Amino acid sequence: MTASNSDIEKAADVLRAGGLVALPTETVYGLGADAENPAAVGRIFQVKGRPSNHPLIVHIGSAELLDDWVAEVSDTARLLAERFWPGPLTLVLPRGPRVPLEATGGLETVAVRVPAHPVARALLTAFGGGVTAPSANRFGSVSPTTADHVRTELGDAVDHVLDGGSCDVGVESTIVDVTGDTPSILRPGGVTREELEAALGRPLAVPGASPIRVPGQHPSHYAPRARVVLVEPGEVVAEAERAQDQGLRVGVFLPAALSGTPVKAHAVVEVPASAAAHARGLYGFLRELDEQGCDLIIASLPQEEGLGVAIANRLGRAAGPRPAGDDRS
Repeated sequence: MTASNSDIEKAADVLRAGGLVALPTETVYGLGADAENPAAVGRIFQVKGRPSNHPLIVHIGSAELLDDWVAEVSDTARLLAERFWPGPLTLVLPRGPRVPLEATGGLETVAVRVPAHPVARALLTAFGGGVTAPSANRFGSVSPTTADHVRTELGDAVDHVLDGGSCDVGVESTIVDVTGDTPSILRPGGVTREELEAALGRPLAVPGASPIRVPGQHPSHYAPRARVVLVEPGEVVAEAERAQDQGLRVGVFLPAALSGTPVKAHAVVEVPASAAAHARGLYGFLRELDEQGCDLIIASLPQEEGLGVAIANRLGRAAGPRPAGDDRS
């Protein structure tokens, strides 16, 4: 933990005054506001440029506080909270009266989690309430995994930045709908499907299109300024060289199996063989290639198992169709 106690107390005061605090979690840095202050929550949407119907996640200090924020807690929800909290798991449950509709995008459900990062937990303890905290970046762009990422992207729009070092997990939390009889994964993330099913002793549903709106469902999301193109692992080198010969400044995510292979490109990032290391570095790699002035990023998807599912999800959305008027590239 790098933030001092006085820094954490200052951040808690900022939250009480209706301000915005960037805080580290084990997944990514969040842009936090008092979850019970509709005006403060509204500032999050304004700063991020986030549509007001996109719900936020409420971060709380412990699993024991869950009943204070939701209307009903199923046995499945309690089991998952006890097993995975604090940690990168978000549970979707019926909204309790403490949560304003501004924080849920107008829905009668609320997404809740207990972060594991010691700075985030210290802030929640000092503040004494819930904190809504989506990723601390402009809507649709690459999530931040260091305090410097936040400062570079949001600058003075954030009232206080807590520095907790680099995020350990590197991709957002897994979101699980536990409002009904059959729990379902709405967004893959830092807790894998295999881990969830082992804890529950039964399969989880993975709906093609969720009826519940949750963060990270936009077709274009987690996207750098450079355009991202996905190809098969064995085609990465040839596709990169073809684009480079066309006059583009090409960045390459070189698969671990091709480590050390010469590539004709503007910049190359070697993808770690470990899925955990790949996830931890993913957003930093995208930002690095942006900083090196790449026009195009050529990448391939990992095996979709374990954390590879979350990595593939993020890369797929980074390569998604961008809305009209998007000026990142």
